[in-house]
Amino acid sequence: MNNEKKQNLMVRTITGILFLAVMITSFLRPQTMILLFTLITALSLWEFSTLVNAQSGISINPFITTVAGTYFFLAIAGVNSGWVQTNAVFVPYLLTVVYLFISELYTKAHHPVVNWAYTMLAQMYIALPLSMINVLAFRQSPDGITHFHYLLPLSVFIFLWTNDTGAYCSGSLLGRHKLFPRISPAKSWEGSIGGGILVLLVAALIGYIETQGEHLSGLSIPEWVGLGLVVVVFGTWGDLVESLFKRTLGIKDSGRILPGHGGMLDRFDSSLMAIPAAVVYLYSLTFF
Repeated sequence: MNNEKKQNLMVRTITGILFLAVMITSFLRPQTMILLFTLITALSLWEFSTLVNAQSGISINPFITTVAGTYFFLAIAGVNSGWVQTNAVFVPYLLTVVYLFISELYTKAHHPVVNWAYTMLAQMYIALPLSMINVLAFRQSPDGITHFHYLLPLSVFIFLWTNDTGAYCSGSLLGRHKLFPRISPAKSWEGSIGGGILVLLVAALIGYIETQGEHLSGLSIPEWVGLGLVVVVFGTWGDLVESLFKRTLGIKDSGRILPGHGGMLDRFDSSLMAIPAAVVYLYSLTFF
């Protein structure tokens, strides 16, 4: 291994360790979790807007798009945490969405519908999914008091990290059959299966440990395993969706904000599908 590769590996390792440390510690308090994911939402929206505007004939307002999506995240956080007691908090966001549509009447853009599409995609693809982390983190008890439970939102990322590690190791050793060669040639079925099996084991372990303690989530061990499976499947799709997005734009990485790891969308692509899928899964458990 030459010096340049060693240096890149060192930078990637240090960045990865710092990233994990910041992510894990942020879940210890609701304020730090909301602060971190507000920043993640804002940076991801700005990155998305910058990438889109680099394409010929496309022009969206990065400032308003970023502010609108970030405000939406904070509004969801406020309502779910119980710190905000009225749904009127969403009115400014709705007015901003209306403005983004009307403004295209006066910009004389060549492709206003494309601009609308990318503007709304930023909200649906980034702001809405990341906002759902608040739904996982805050739960209301029968007495009407809202409580912060760090384990559910943190577990989504533990499963995603475990899946990445397991998929890389098993794919490197056993990978023969391509999972989705048209979009992501490096992924294999063997890697995906290996990562998935490791996640199911970790999910069962978390479920066992939690049921022996306070059991704040209310999930049984099989339900924890089900959550792990949902995160694996939709996390993989999230990775593929971002790969398709980058291929459509003709880029390799979404950004360089995380040395050795690319941009914000590169780092959180899996979670953009896994978080809302986890929310749907947990709500579905209450219906059956």
